Amino acid sequence: MSEREPQPGSEPSSGRDPSSEADLERLVEELEELEELVDHPAEREQVRRAIHTAHHVPGLHAVENGIKRYTTRDMAEAFVGSILLSLPLLVEDGVFEIAEHFVEFAVAGMPVFLIANVLFIGLFTTALLYWTDIRDVGVTDPLFGFVPRRLVGVLGISLLTATGLMIMWGRIFEAEPTTVEAFGRITVIWTAGAFGAALGDILPGESEGVDVTRAGLEGLRDDER
Repeated sequence: MSEREPQPGSEPSSGRDPSSEADLERLVEELEELEELVDHPAEREQVRRAIHTAHHVPGLHAVENGIKRYTTRDMAEAFVGSILLSLPLLVEDGVFEIAEHFVEFAVAGMPVFLIANVLFIGLFTTALLYWTDIRDVGVTDPLFGFVPRRLVGVLGISLLTATGLMIMWGRIFEAEPTTVEAFGRITVIWTAGAFGAALGDILPGESEGVDVTRAGLEGLRDDER
């Protein structure tokens, strides 16, 4: 018996049922919610095993493109990305000129361009993480109920990286800048570093490692008991 030929203009089937994939994704979400509700370590371990099994069902990852966990490996990836984009600027004297511009332009004694640059770093990092279509990044267990841990991690890691590199390479105190101007130099490096940290975090997708959210740390403690 010959196979039926596709009708003209029809698209070849991918072999996957979209409704089945949606059901699998919904199952994983419900299991993750159940994991947060159960208290007994043995029951929680059973739920985790069910989640692990569900993640290996064929077809599930074809529709998964989101990031829900924030792990130690994400932090390491952010650190590497921050370094990669910060290093080229460390040897540029233009960093000093931009920092001087930040300090010289002031209104009522306030360096408005320096303040604007810090706000810009926070805004475009937030946009890159949560408002673009690179990845569907979820917010799990935010600080104070509304501050995403991933955003704090990316900004904090890139700021510490920029500060540490400027000090280590002897660039922050060259020509004896004022304290505000020295901070301005850091923010120039921080601008590129934050961009690199955000890309380094989300481009590889959801990472393995220890989940640094409260729910993840509680689960780790339960496993150690």
